[in-house]
Amino acid sequence: MRLFQIAIGLWLCCVGGTAMAEPALWQALRSGEAVALLRHAEAPGTGDPPGFRLEACATQRNLSPAGRAQAARLGALFRANGIANAETRSSQWCRCRDTAAALGLGPVRDAPVLNSFFGSPQAASTQTAALRALIESLPAGQPAVLVTHQVNITALTGIYPGSGEVIVVARQGYRVLGRLGSD
Repeated sequence: MRLFQIAIGLWLCCVGGTAMAEPALWQALRSGEAVALLRHAEAPGTGDPPGFRLEACATQRNLSPAGRAQAARLGALFRANGIANAETRSSQWCRCRDTAAALGLGPVRDAPVLNSFFGSPQAASTQTAALRALIESLPAGQPAVLVTHQVNITALTGIYPGSGEVIVVARQGYRVLGRLGSD
């Protein structure tokens, strides 16, 4: 049996790169050793309409009913894996704030550093450095969920996440530990 476990571990290492097995990812999140970078749930389309305003959700691309359900399922997944409360920060875009609220993991705090730079790609390096600083400033030893956009996650990790996908990143060195989906 032990040989079989070692073989499976080696296979996971080879196929998944540096990805950890799912129980280890949840443990890293529970302990606060890692942070969850969550791309907002399903919001049909790309970017935002011209002239959108952060303070007016009606001017933005928003979560679909399926996206709202996806965010609620993801919150249930966190709770089922022992995370009922988390330091939750969100981009100021409505689709991110709505995703974060639907998780039900505690109060949601706006974090402008998580805002999309899709329309301003020249801001990528500055904003990614600020994201690293945010991760470093999070309370040690407790779960943290950062709800943001694809461009922000890709700039930090090199991964293009799907809607509602969690990229688990080590707080030390920002190494990607693995991926978790809501579906």
